Order: sequence, then structure tokens, then C-alpha cells
Amino acid sequence: MRINNRTELIQHREEFLKHLEKQKKKVYVCGGTGCVAGGSMEIYQQLKERIENSGMNCEISLEADSCGESIGLKKSGCHGFCEMGPVLRIEPAKLFYLKVKPGDCEEIFEKSIAGDEVVDRLIYTRDNIQYPVQEEIPFYKHQTRIILEDCGQIDAEAIREYIAYGGYSSLEKCLFDMERDDIIKTISDSSLRGRGGGGFPAGRKWSQVKAQKSPVKYVVCNGDEGDPGAFMDRSIMEGDPHRMLEGMMIAGYASGATEGYIYVRAEYPLAVERLEKAIAQAEEIGLLGENILGTEFCFHLQIVKGAGAFVCGEGSALTTSIEGYRGMPRVKPPRTVEQGLFGKPTLLNNVETFANVPIIIEKGADWYKSIGPEKSPGTKAFALTGNIVNTGLIEVPMGTTLRQVIYDIGGGIRGGKKFKAVQIGGPSGGCLTEEHLDLPLDFDSLKKAGAMIGSGGLVVMDEDTCMVEVARFFMNFTQNESCGKCVPCREGTRRMLDILEKIVAGKGELSDLDILEQLAETVTATALCGLGKTAANPVVSTLKYFRDEYIEHIAEKKCRTKTCQALKTIYIDASLCKGCSLCTRVCPVNAISGKVKEPFVIDASKCIKCGACMENCKFNAIKED
Repeated sequence: MRINNRTELIQHREEFLKHLEKQKKKVYVCGGTGCVAGGSMEIYQQLKERIENSGMNCEISLEADSCGESIGLKKSGCHGFCEMGPVLRIEPAKLFYLKVKPGDCEEIFEKSIAGDEVVDRLIYTRDNIQYPVQEEIPFYKHQTRIILEDCGQIDAEAIREYIAYGGYSSLEKCLFDMERDDIIKTISDSSLRGRGGGGFPAGRKWSQVKAQKSPVKYVVCNGDEGDPGAFMDRSIMEGDPHRMLEGMMIAGYASGATEGYIYVRAEYPLAVERLEKAIAQAEEIGLLGENILGTEFCFHLQIVKGAGAFVCGEGSALTTSIEGYRGMPRVKPPRTVEQGLFGKPTLLNNVETFANVPIIIEKGADWYKSIGPEKSPGTKAFALTGNIVNTGLIEVPMGTTLRQVIYDIGGGIRGGKKFKAVQIGGPSGGCLTEEHLDLPLDFDSLKKAGAMIGSGGLVVMDEDTCMVEVARFFMNFTQNESCGKCVPCREGTRRMLDILEKIVAGKGELSDLDILEQLAETVTATALCGLGKTAANPVVSTLKYFRDEYIEHIAEKKCRTKTCQALKTIYIDASLCKGCSLCTRVCPVNAISGKVKEPFVIDASKCIKCGACMENCKFNAIKED
């Protein structure tokens, strides 16, 4: 089937929607990476077999010539509540089942697919209140899901379902009802800012590419997403790939580009698979390729798999990698909009930015600007991880406070412990503290606080987190990922890491703190690319807000959280020691001495803090300070 013009697209959309309405129930089994790893595809297969064996018509694809009532069984994208997976949703009741196992499939079929009952033990319960409907669960209730709206509520592998629910109508609107300048004006008026971390106005970038005289231009989507713990872009590519493709096509039409590239890290095999399938479906149906919908607009897409280099999240390094060279940033100008991929003008945005485009075209700039603050409108997806009750993928309006995210959506700190800090923006971001809990999450507010949104990682830390070790961890990551092209980043981050490792090893000096700050200032001011310029942020922010912990590590040779192994002191409580001598037999360095039936002692100068004695003491006499 090929859709040749606007009329046919409208007709097919109506047909596909009527077909979906014949599915008296729709079962969405989460097909995101997290749930797949937890066995969701086995659940999918078991439900398929059970529905078919019951004599019901089980539809796993949307065929235009099918008729009669059926049960629609679908592989959805990530629902976001990742720690509760595998999950599934049943429409039209909006039932939401958590931590589903293959052994639950029979009961789910009997009660909720063949019948209209609820499997109580699989629904979310909090404070003795049950929440069978997904939207009523506090984790979801406090979110505003726009770009993630269809993730978990649409078949991630079906272009016909995407079309039925209005997919590609924004592209249709652009091709037939809008001039190129009008499209760019709409994006500009919406004040959409790039969601990859920099927050650059998308409309300004689009207009700059359109203004270039080159007959060859490119649209590039950054799906590299290298921040530790971040998976927002991955979930969009897996769960709603056509939305991103539609945004790229609109960008291509508006800017005058006819070819696009999607740069995806190779560690995202499911995202690559879904994108490949989406591109093939769009080409087959005539919505991608030559003379789209009978117009003169032609657009082709290719996928390029990256090798996982963090630096390839930077625009010029990314385009260099696509060209087949080692991904390294270059000096600017010229900028990517002037000379990007293959030396041609290139419109480069990330996955989340492109995913916003169709809905802005559909609902208008004023609607979009009504969400969030004036200078940072719209929503932002975050990966919420760390010492928090509810981890997962969330979406909130820009301007939402950290307190709302951590306590209303995240459910507070795990184990009832005290909140200490949140690392926002990954290795390029910074740590925020309790005094920032009411800080609005938007580009400008975070920049003033010494942090940044970045791609959207939020790592929550409790009172047992060592902030010096946090700084060392992120600096180690950044140093390992430095491309080495410029001296400030290559040598500066190495020197900073050496100092941090010296401090956590109990060998630091107070003068090291001044050196760290000087190095941070130099690297920030002189590094070649944006990643190098922000590499010192975790160190700068932890020094600013947790300097007392650094001083404690240096002056007192103590880590209050007992995280830093070298700063632990292991001793034997004489009142509890029975003199059994078991500890002496397991100590690998002979640091423990004494007489049988008398309290033993540990020589701190010999002890390597391996913990073998603590693990083997039957009387809990060996303590850690």
C-alpha cells in the first residue's frame, strides 16, 4: 500500500481508526529495554497464545482489510515506571499491571481480557491505597506527558496505528498549508530550545540553515545520549519512533534539506531495530522517500551507529564520526549550520527536540508557550535515578521544582533517609543541595545555580553519599571520555582526577583545593568544546556546597559516610571480642594479633581495610569507623 496524496492519507487515517475501534480491548505489553530485559516478550508470547487458543481474534498488526471484533495485542514503548517492570496496560479500562511474570498471564487473561475484573495483586498500592488506573498513580499524576504521551499507549512497531491517532498530520499540514518561513516562524515563536543540553533556540538554528545558499543540506538527529543513567532519547526512539521521524522530516522541508541522518549509540540495539522498522514502513507507505504525498518534497533517512564515545554528543564530533573519522570536535567558526556534515549546512537537534516539533505544528506556538516559563517553555523528560523511592522516566513542565520531582513524583528518599544532593545534567552538570529544592527546573535558573539541565539525567543522593567520591566518579568518567584533542581537557581533567584520587585515598593536602579550583577555571575557560568547558562542573559545585567534606577528608582523614575505603578505621571492640582468633586466620596481611580467649587488636598501619575480618567475626566485635 502506498499513500500518494493528501486525500488518500486522510482516507487511510479514518480507515485505520475505525479498525482500531473494532478492537474491543487493547493490551499493551511494555517493549522497552528495561521490561524486555525483565521478560516482557515471554509475557507477550504467552498472552498471544492464550488469546488465540481461546478462539478470540488476536490482532498483532493493523491490517486495513480485517473485519470483526478482536483483541489488539501490542508491543508498546517504555511506560516510564521502570523499576516496576515488566508492566502492561489494558484499554479501555486503563488498567495498569506491575511486575508481571509469565505465570500471571492466565489470570490476567481470565479476569481482565476475557472478563472485566481486576487482578488486585498486580496493581500499584501506596499507603494502603490501590491505584488500578495508570493516570491516578502518584508517579504519573504529577507529570505532564506530551512527548512521552504515546510511549506505552501505542504500538511502537505500527505506522498504521501512529497514523490512526493523527501521526504525520503535522507533516501533511506543513506540505499543504504552510510556507517554509511560516513553519520556522512557528518553531521560533514557540521558543522551543534544544533539549540536548545547550538550550539553543531551535527556530534560530532552523532559520540559519535555511538561509544558507548551498543546494545540499542535511538534517542530523543526535541520539547518542552518553550521560550515565540517562535514557530519555532511547525511550522515545524505542516507543514512538515515528514522532521523531516526522519532526526530522518537517525540519528537512522547512530548511531545504533532502537527506537526514540519525546517529544512535550502538549500545541501543532495540532503538536501532525500531528505527529501522519505522523507516522501512514509512518508505513502503510513501511517507518517506521521493515525492512525499505527491509533492516535490523528497527526503531520505539513514541510521549511523556510534561506538559510544561521550564526546560524540558534541555536534562537530558527531558529524565527523558520521563521515567515518574519529569523532573529535573542531574549532568554530565555521559553525555546523554553515559547514557541518560533509562540509554542508547541517541542522542538528537531539531526539527530544525533534519529537516536540509535530505537536507544536499541530497545536501552535501559543499553546506550547502556555506550558512552563516564558523563556523555557514546554516540558522536559528526565531519567530519575539514585536513592529515591520511584525511579524511572518522567516528563514535567519546565519550571517544575526539584521538590515536586523528588517528593511528589519520586516518592521521596528511599528508606526514609535525608535528602543530600541531586546531580543534574550528568558529567557536564553539577550538584544541587537542599537549599535548591524549590529551584525551578529550566535552562536559565539552573545556569545561575551553577548547574545545567543537560540531556536530563537526575541522580538523587541521600545522606550516606560521599560528595568527594561523587566528584571523583564524574571526573573519572569525563577524563576517560576526553578525546584528547585539546590540552586543557586532556591534561587538566587528568590532573584534577589525580588530586581527587589523592584526597579519597587520605593523602590530600589543603592546598589541593586551591589547585582544583584553579584547574577548573582554566579548563572551563580554554577547552575546545562544550564538553570540555563543562567537565569541571561536578567538582566546582561539590567544592562550593560541600567543602567541609573535602576538608574532613584532608585534615581529619575521615569520610563521614564511610564510602572511601582508605579512610575507614577498622577496630575490635574488646568488650565483644571472645578471643576466638578466627579473624587472625582470615586476615591476608597479618594485621591482627592477640592471645586466644583474650581480646585481639588490629594494627592500623598494616590493615588494608579488606573487610575479611568483619565478614567472618561471629560476635560482631569488629567495627568500622
